[in-house]
Amino acid sequence: MEIILTSTPASELETTALVALAFGKAKNGDDKSSDAPHETSVAGLDTAVGGWVSEVYAAREFAGKALETVVLHRPAGLKSARLVLAGAGPKSKFGSSEARKLAGALLRKLKAKGISEFALCLEGDLATECLVEALTEGFILGDFEPDAHKTDPKKAEKKIDSIRLSVPEASASLAEALRRGKIIAEAQNFTRALVNEPANLLTPLKLAAAARTMAAEYDLECEILDEARMKQLGFGALLGVSQGSAEAPYFVVLKYVPASPASSDDHLALVGKGVTFDTGGISIKPSEGMEKMKYDMAGAATVIGAMRAIAQLKPSIRVTAFAPCVENMASDRAQRPGDIVTSYQGKTIEVLNTDAEGRLILADALTYAVRQGCTHLIDAATLTGAIAIALGHLYAGVFSNNDKLQSKVIAAGQTEGERLWAFPMDEDYNDYLKSAFADLPNIGGRYGGSITASKFLENFVESTPWVHLDIASTAWLDDSKPHLSKGPTGLSIRTMIRLALDWDAKN
Repeated sequence: MEIILTSTPASELETTALVALAFGKAKNGDDKSSDAPHETSVAGLDTAVGGWVSEVYAAREFAGKALETVVLHRPAGLKSARLVLAGAGPKSKFGSSEARKLAGALLRKLKAKGISEFALCLEGDLATECLVEALTEGFILGDFEPDAHKTDPKKAEKKIDSIRLSVPEASASLAEALRRGKIIAEAQNFTRALVNEPANLLTPLKLAAAARTMAAEYDLECEILDEARMKQLGFGALLGVSQGSAEAPYFVVLKYVPASPASSDDHLALVGKGVTFDTGGISIKPSEGMEKMKYDMAGAATVIGAMRAIAQLKPSIRVTAFAPCVENMASDRAQRPGDIVTSYQGKTIEVLNTDAEGRLILADALTYAVRQGCTHLIDAATLTGAIAIALGHLYAGVFSNNDKLQSKVIAAGQTEGERLWAFPMDEDYNDYLKSAFADLPNIGGRYGGSITASKFLENFVESTPWVHLDIASTAWLDDSKPHLSKGPTGLSIRTMIRLALDWDAKN
């Protein structure tokens, strides 16, 4: 799909569908910006089409509510075959997050109707870098479908080939905004495509191979530790998880070194859980819904995808991604409840539940990141079902040992429209992690499950500033949304990219 900027005005655009954003009133009625009658993103549009815009508002066929649309065929005064009003909600509340959703919903709606190309017009104070970037992201994210393995030839019949963004002046800064949006959204879709792959087609080896191929394409340094090397290093927690599978484990390391590094020695680590399939091991999961456990490598896919964008956008901070990739299976070789393993750091762990495996592979990965010289750690993992009980599917959980870094991450999420919620990490929660037989157990009991899982991880960061993102509640959509398909979301990747781009060692 091609997205291009054009300065061709709305009245001269020859297109299947010309889209104008149309605004409505706030629910509480105090939105002053919408006092202007029927404001759209195209000046003089109502006059150009003979008052049709006013008529649909007056008839209450359209109110400018977010994501609603109304269509005029063969509009007089325009060269387009259709005029589409796309509801954007109150103008005072319309920002990047709203634009991203609108673009995705609009594309999906037009694609379903068999439209293969369209144009969207931005004029006046709407022709901004942030909206061009967000709309570009939304179009690309909305175009993703989870049907890569369907053989129905009809699925190819409905696709969007091109989109034109019409602005008064196609400046270099707007072109750069479009480029950024394209890079970020394509990286997110890259992550979604990895997460969408079934476990028979995306083993730990193939996930590592995908990372290596991506690294070669975007000039990243790639190192992959195999099982023998991890045994040599003493990755006992990770190898305990993988021992039940016929698929060998791999540990992916991707390195970005800026050409013009910042004056500080900050080195950001992105760590992602990569369990390509999780049966639960001997502590086996219920069969219902187990097919979704192919998404248990979403954290690894997220950090790999983030590096794809970082390599192109070139922030000034050094960034390294670490992705431990394993399969958690039940077999005669699988680790058992009660087994004790020795982590790379040296701490011993009593494995009370083999389905709490993500924290075991992250324990070794986090320690390895620290010992590679990383000064700040961000990990993403589909770690606990408890996070969905606490937050539903709207927010990812945030857990940290450092308020300054936590604030940076949450601010990056707010900028990117990714909702994050911070949890307490009081020392008293360590009381839930007691073992009579090892330094600590891998689970902390029934209560505060997401917090105790994070307190477990905290043992392996060696006081390095660290933030853990529990994305189990947000990495997968069970049902499609107007702007996104069912399946993997790729959420938290934009937060990581934004954090690297906006990194300031002083704040």
